[in-house]
Amino acid sequence: MLIMNMLMTMLCAANDLQLNPLTPEEERVIIHKGTERPFTGEFNKHYEAGVYHCRRCGTALYRSESKFDSGCGWPAFDDEVPGAVLRTPDPDGHRTEITCARCGAHLGHVFMGEGLTPKNTRHCVNSISLTFTPENQKQPERSSEKAIFAGGCFWGVEFFLQDAPGVLKTRVGYTGGHMEHPTYDQVCRGETGHVEAVEVEYDPQVTSFETLAVHFFETHDPTQVNRQGPDRGEQYRSAIFYLNDAQRDIALALIEKLREKGYAVATSVEKAKPFWPAEEYHQGYYQKKKSRPYCHTYKKRF
Repeated sequence: MLIMNMLMTMLCAANDLQLNPLTPEEERVIIHKGTERPFTGEFNKHYEAGVYHCRRCGTALYRSESKFDSGCGWPAFDDEVPGAVLRTPDPDGHRTEITCARCGAHLGHVFMGEGLTPKNTRHCVNSISLTFTPENQKQPERSSEKAIFAGGCFWGVEFFLQDAPGVLKTRVGYTGGHMEHPTYDQVCRGETGHVEAVEVEYDPQVTSFETLAVHFFETHDPTQVNRQGPDRGEQYRSAIFYLNDAQRDIALALIEKLREKGYAVATSVEKAKPFWPAEEYHQGYYQKKKSRPYCHTYKKRF
């Protein structure tokens, strides 16, 4: 697989392809041929008219009129843009992988003969491998960035981050551990090494990682060890998972400033690992309940 990835990178360079940067979770699926958890992808129940593009290189792959609800938990299409998708039998011979014909990004698998549509074809695609452009709009340039914060129950962390200026969307999940596709119960039992965390997508022209990190430090208690308020356990520890060196340096500088002010900061700064989205009922929890966090409050620290 490593050799294949190197060859694809060389091919992209030779063709002068502009590749979008990927988060660790996007790399896990797109580069290392992983699979996102069913029923969690943003395009599973998405039916707006438009075109689905490769997240890695931007190539048009599928049109909305080819999309259908297969009930499998992943976006399904019964046809692709001509010449955009390659089919390669898996080594075990049981399935056929589909990849972007331009950059080699892993998309998912294709299945034939199920009788779900007149074309008798189902492209089962990971949402994370795609971006979407609405009909009659040009594909926008990649203009958002991501950050990952953990500071106790992810309901409360998300509550304060989701409405911050410049934040485009948030999702809660699990990261930092060793288990793939963890469940909430497994994380709570301490079987995974994961923490409850929030992935934030933001517009860098409106806000910055530093501004969001300051907000994070001021909406939870970064001095508490393996807990936040009444919630106790390693899954509630305070951490920032950096996606690049700039985020790491900013996080460390902010922690140093807090320590100079007398705070015994327990927040760890760790390189980001795959982010596993939590179950749907955890997403936007306080927004759904129309209530406020029980263990997160605002306190000015900078």
